Amino acid sequence: MTSSRRLRHPVFLGLSVAALLLAAAGCSSTDATVSITVPTPSPEAAGYCRALHEELPRTVAGLGLGDAGPKSELTAEWGDGEIVLRCGVPRPAKMDDPMAKGTEANGVNWLLEQPEGAGPRFTTTYRKAYVEVTLSEAYAHDATPLAAFGPPVRKTVPSL
Repeated sequence: MTSSRRLRHPVFLGLSVAALLLAAAGCSSTDATVSITVPTPSPEAAGYCRALHEELPRTVAGLGLGDAGPKSELTAEWGDGEIVLRCGVPRPAKMDDPMAKGTEANGVNWLLEQPEGAGPRFTTTYRKAYVEVTLSEAYAHDATPLAAFGPPVRKTVPSL
């Protein structure tokens, strides 16, 4: 009886350790690239987005322009995904809410959405293409990075 007791305990412990190691390996991957979903805008909006891509700043809030995948003229990220821009996104349903919150940054109006468990997401309003900027939770109460996008958005994405 003693041998069966000893046999069960090490098997259980071995499986627990294996599961823990697999979980830790998944969390500590050395591949820190961010994967961004590429929007599928209309041809007109895609043209504005391509023009915007050419005008995007190389740094935002001290973070350098990254190389998140997949490569697209419709997306960009700064840092390791702390700031993510997607151009040509669908019009957010929240824009129909008269109580929706918004802000103005450097001449561009933005709708604010705060997804649960994530940083703030801003989407341009009154433009011919919707530009979405998602900030990490580090910017939960700081929308100042939006100011960097005002000049390129005003220059390339016409108002309605």
